[in-house]
Amino acid sequence: MSLSKSEEQLMQLLWNHNRAFIGDLIEGYPEPKPALTTVATLLKRMQDKGFVSYKQQGRAREYYPVVAKEAYFSKQFNGMIKNFFNDSTSQFASFFTQETDMTKDELERLKKLIDLEIKKKQS
Repeated sequence: MSLSKSEEQLMQLLWNHNRAFIGDLIEGYPEPKPALTTVATLLKRMQDKGFVSYKQQGRAREYYPVVAKEAYFSKQFNGMIKNFFNDSTSQFASFFTQETDMTKDELERLKKLIDLEIKKKQS
């Protein structure tokens, strides 16, 4: 299951805080800040999707992420490769290296990372 754009924005704030009350999350937004009811609705939807939970602190709720940022990004990234590149990482790599403005140094660093992964898999 994935998040909407507005849910992702709120999730980023929650990942940055790790634990936060609604007021803390609203403060993290740029101007104009959303209404408290809007953020509460988003948090409820995210809770229903299994991304967020909370701990009751008196009359307030302290929210925390249930899904790690890396796990969510990995799932979204793999879905993008499947949907846009016919489930082919080599097609993605070709697009990524040709269609981005990577410098020669960045390409060299990428090559070193790939070479390192190849060595790990050979062991």
